[in-house]
Amino acid sequence: MTETRATAEQTTAADRAAVRERAEAVLRRLAGDHAVLREDQWRAIEALTVDRRRVLCVQRTGWGKSAVYFVATALLRDTEGAAAGPTVIVSPLLALMRNQVEAAARAGIRARTINSANLDEWSEIEAEIRAGEVDVLLISPERLNNPDFRDNVLPGLAAETGLLVVDEAHCVSDWGHDFRPDYRRLRTFLAGLPSRTPVLATTATANSRVTADVAEQLGDALVLRGPLDRDSLRLAVLDLPNPAHRLAWLADHLDRLPGSGIIYTLTVAGATETADFLRSRGFAVASYTGQVEDADRRAAEQDLLDNKIKALVATSALGMGFDKPDLGFVVHLGAPPSPIAYYQQVGRAGRAVEHAEVVLLPGREDAAIWRYFASLAFPPEDQVRSVLANLWSDRPTSTQALEPLVDLRRNRLEMMLKVLDVDGAVRRAKGGWLATGEPWTYDTARLRRVAEARATEQQTMIDYATTTACRMEFLRRCLDDPEATPCGRCDNCVGPLFDAEVSAASVAAADAFLGHPGVVIAPKKMWPTGLGAVGVNLKGKLAAGEQIEPGRAVGRLSDLGWGSRLRALVGPESPDASIPDDLAGAVVEILKDWAHGDDAWALRPAAVVAVASRSRPELVGSLARHIAQVGRLPLLGTVEVALDGESDGRGNSAQRVRVLHDAFTVPPAVAAELPGLSGPVLLVDDLVDSGWTMTLAGRALRRAGAEGVLPLALAVAG
Repeated sequence: MTETRATAEQTTAADRAAVRERAEAVLRRLAGDHAVLREDQWRAIEALTVDRRRVLCVQRTGWGKSAVYFVATALLRDTEGAAAGPTVIVSPLLALMRNQVEAAARAGIRARTINSANLDEWSEIEAEIRAGEVDVLLISPERLNNPDFRDNVLPGLAAETGLLVVDEAHCVSDWGHDFRPDYRRLRTFLAGLPSRTPVLATTATANSRVTADVAEQLGDALVLRGPLDRDSLRLAVLDLPNPAHRLAWLADHLDRLPGSGIIYTLTVAGATETADFLRSRGFAVASYTGQVEDADRRAAEQDLLDNKIKALVATSALGMGFDKPDLGFVVHLGAPPSPIAYYQQVGRAGRAVEHAEVVLLPGREDAAIWRYFASLAFPPEDQVRSVLANLWSDRPTSTQALEPLVDLRRNRLEMMLKVLDVDGAVRRAKGGWLATGEPWTYDTARLRRVAEARATEQQTMIDYATTTACRMEFLRRCLDDPEATPCGRCDNCVGPLFDAEVSAASVAAADAFLGHPGVVIAPKKMWPTGLGAVGVNLKGKLAAGEQIEPGRAVGRLSDLGWGSRLRALVGPESPDASIPDDLAGAVVEILKDWAHGDDAWALRPAAVVAVASRSRPELVGSLARHIAQVGRLPLLGTVEVALDGESDGRGNSAQRVRVLHDAFTVPPAVAAELPGLSGPVLLVDDLVDSGWTMTLAGRALRRAGAEGVLPLALAVAG
């Protein structure tokens, strides 16, 4: 019999009753005088504080998972004082950490957080921990693999931890909908815990497969899985014909939705456009994406908490960790790629109100966006092997130094390295990454299974949008909830909850907003770092006489308005064809705005030159001819490109420059015309991705005598 089991048997029923009474008292401090522990909440607290077990709670959002670990913390600290050690909560987002610190204070619990936003406080917090003055320490999963923290703080912290809490524990599993490699570093933390240290893992979004995976990693865990119905949520789906109608529906119905809420979009561009449009229609909203500064995100969060705004328009950056119990609605412009992710996001609403509205407005472009994000998954084996081949075992290589040597962009490279770290093939050290020399196998079969599971989830999300059965029951079955039954609240159970009609005025306004073309192409001014490592002798600033000027494109591939039209034209499977009339008209409108807007070009273009295209010569050529004809400008010809091998244009900047830096030539007939021009050249291409094709083709024109280069493209990636 283990020590834990023996201790549990020696605890009498009276002792357990006394612990429960104290637990109820702590809960009342946390949640009010009338709060009472749910039975599974008590079972979890009892297992943690009396039996010192590991517990996995899979319970719906709003069930009270945070109450379990705050009450358990208070009991452990009351019983053992500072000797109990702090509760360590691994939490995924800063928003959640801020909410948790405030909640802990209500229960008289002293909580601190270590994250990337408070580096200057780390030493002070560590001293407070050593002095026994911290009851709860919240850390981000990324801290677990920070070399200094992992080597110098984590071992001592693991030895002293009184309770380990893994919030949003589905992230531990690569089957989970939001797998984060840093979470897998918890294995190291778990291995360093003393034998009787209790562990609590919590999530609201784990099906049976993810639950089993997380429970196995915890080891000998008590799994408490409850029904996942949310009786305050009323689910509805509206099938509207296009993005303009979806924005118009929001403009017509947002005031009718209760309280304040969240509008989710699939892309950063979608969030920005939606927020801008709603503000133009008089609504107080704010955008919340990974590209918004942290201070602005904090301000937006607080404005929503204080009901100063009607909605946050957010990407999945707000998917976890935002706690506003009276959130009245969640609307999705576009469907997430997984019903599990969808359930998790809509679970933010209706936690402390009788009714909350949940509306999905799916788009025909959703599947294309899902495919794009899926293409950024774990890289192919040859790219992984290339990374391993460029690492040393005795001196660290930084991600920045490694990037020029492999054809992967920074965020994808970092994700891959974290996975390799968990697998033992590399190790993060101060200054970069080390090869461990341990044997490593590319697990093709597992990656295929995960990809197939993702594809199944995407189809299931399509099925959710089109089902005629109960929507809540559908979601609960996706999460393997054995108690799933019809909810009697959703649009399929009781009939339509919302009118799909939109006003002509709102549609016209949305059409005008989304139909206005024009985004800026920012010029490159600095060469990528590390080019010397790939044999390219370029560094620092681009010479002033070789730079191009700010340019224009019709739109981004991720735009709500032009995005689907542009993807159909310049996507990898799109056939080459002449410029369609609607795109030709949009380009003319851009040129008019460019000539007369607040940021108009300094000099009118004097000629047109095209970038020679191997994939879409007719599209680019016809666009250049049309511009020359409409603008009554001479079409000088093309900048020619000669490449060794194939390139899909989606590599990192250093690799793009390596491939392209000497690939462009200006034909003599074109070069002969450049010195005599009275203004810049308009350089035409179909798609701008990394920006280096335009930059280096423009550089070739500048070196051949062009006074300036104004880039113009149909689309910008992203």
